[in-house]
Amino acid sequence: MLGAACGGQRAGPQRPCAAGTVSCVANSSRASRPPAAVRTSPLGASDLELERVAAEILRLDPDGTRFAKAIRRSFDMLLDGQHTGRYRWDQLRKTEKAYCGTLIEINIQRELDFADGLLMDYSIAGIDVDCKYSQDFGQWMLPPEALGELCLGLWANDQKGLWSAGLFRVTETVLTSHNRDEKRRLTAAARDSSVRWLYRDAELPDNMLLRLPEADIRAIFEDHPRSGQARLNELLRRAQGVRISRTVVATVTTAEGDYMKRLRYNGGSRSQLRSEGIVILGDYRTHAEIARALHLPIPGAGDSVAVRLVRRKAHHGSAPAAQIEGDEWVVALPTDPVEPAPMLPDAQGRSGGAQQ
Repeated sequence: MLGAACGGQRAGPQRPCAAGTVSCVANSSRASRPPAAVRTSPLGASDLELERVAAEILRLDPDGTRFAKAIRRSFDMLLDGQHTGRYRWDQLRKTEKAYCGTLIEINIQRELDFADGLLMDYSIAGIDVDCKYSQDFGQWMLPPEALGELCLGLWANDQKGLWSAGLFRVTETVLTSHNRDEKRRLTAAARDSSVRWLYRDAELPDNMLLRLPEADIRAIFEDHPRSGQARLNELLRRAQGVRISRTVVATVTTAEGDYMKRLRYNGGSRSQLRSEGIVILGDYRTHAEIARALHLPIPGAGDSVAVRLVRRKAHHGSAPAAQIEGDEWVVALPTDPVEPAPMLPDAQGRSGGAQQ
């Protein structure tokens, strides 16, 4: 769950993006510098600057977690679910789509703490690197001033839940002919052989609302248009055994202030859904132990995992079980009758903390 205009305050035309992708277009007024010999190596030859930049990026983010977090944050900021209830790319306006590339570039720089480049976007390992996003995989639009420079090319698609990032040197040997805006792309051969992929088809932190069946989405949003608490309860009934982020809670409730309180006991979902047998595990150590015992996803920071529980019976056999309030509880089978859920311990292990 994107559009043109990456690279700070840049001039130049912007292109709309396809659903769920992002695109950066460089400023054609940016000054260029004569490329040094070491920076204009032919296709397939060694590029020492590129390898230095690659090594530094991988040192800062060995598994891509920080890049993925910055991209996820950018998508969520653009959608602004807490105030708009939006969670899909096609719900954005054209002007919002045009801003997303810049937003992602800013958040990547903040997350990785890249310095500003002299002529390009970033300075990484003391080397200028430009940032490019494309709405289509590998289809970065490269202006004349990018010739001879290193580029960090990125692609992301929230619907697919995937992103990629790679480094390449812009040289004449890797470029197509000019378009009417004097911009060029990598050739098909260059996309296959001249990009040093750092992360390829890596997973984004999930926007779980995109994974729900349309019938569930209608039941959550359309059947409860006036009540954020009712929408949240419906989500927790229908999306069980999966991590639900705080951003999803904010989007579904569209609540100002402390929207997470709508999950808690003392009047929130934990209280309201208890009679239906549903517990909502949070990011407490005690809740993580229950999730682990039940073989459920462990809630991360700000995450929740809802699940219906029943006391263990003979027909549950060797199903994973958790000790709660002195009884053994298991994940309910569809045929199990509903029974009231146990009170979950709070962060200190006390049963049913009033504010948790």
